Amino acid sequence: MDEVEVVVAHSERATLRVGDVFLKVDADQARIDVEVEAMALVPVPTPEVLWRKPHVLAIAALPGATLGRLGGPSTGSRAAWAAAGAAIRKLHGAPLPPRPGGAGRSVVALGAELDDECELLVANGVLPADLVTRNRQVAEAALRPWTPVFTHGDLQIAHVFVDGDEVTGIIDWSEAGQGDALYDLATFTLGHEEHLDDVIAGYGTDIDLDLDVIHAWWSLRSLLAVRWLVEHGFDPFAPGCEVDVLRARM
Repeated sequence: MDEVEVVVAHSERATLRVGDVFLKVDADQARIDVEVEAMALVPVPTPEVLWRKPHVLAIAALPGATLGRLGGPSTGSRAAWAAAGAAIRKLHGAPLPPRPGGAGRSVVALGAELDDECELLVANGVLPADLVTRNRQVAEAALRPWTPVFTHGDLQIAHVFVDGDEVTGIIDWSEAGQGDALYDLATFTLGHEEHLDDVIAGYGTDIDLDLDVIHAWWSLRSLLAVRWLVEHGFDPFAPGCEVDVLRARM
């Protein structure tokens, strides 16, 4: 008899696995709708949608395994990371979707949110002031004009599956939409910067990729995530996770 595995769960959403089926339960039906629409549009492998009902989406499991996870070792080869880079480039080259995504917030709104969050991190004693100040300086490079592409919006390495050196699928498209390509690349390599060169090799060196902006997104994403993670029962202070990402910029 198959057991029910809780993949992730917090007050906004939960993902359960039963055998070869994943059940995604989301308090916001719009996120499920975005996910299904995005998977129908993207030119990269995605899970098969089995059925969808209000607040619940059932999808089939993908073959292979993820490249790793934040705070853990990479389980993929350099060639697998390069293959993931090539898949990301293919996604970014697709026709634009109709709406902005998680990687598409305006520079003005993002800067204001970042300033407010940095103030709260220091005022509440979550992080030392010097760590926040330094990473706020690094994050500034991400707040610049960018050309929108089709982005995943939450492209953590745990969302990319490979079998050998082949990408078998990408999951969790609820933040998909128009956005900054470098945000996707930074999210994918967060905590695994030793593989950034491999990803760029697969993505292609025929366009200018500003590494300072990728580093800036590492800082910006981590600063915005720390307090939310703590409040929802996760540990951004674990080795290799968001706080270590911030410390690496000192």
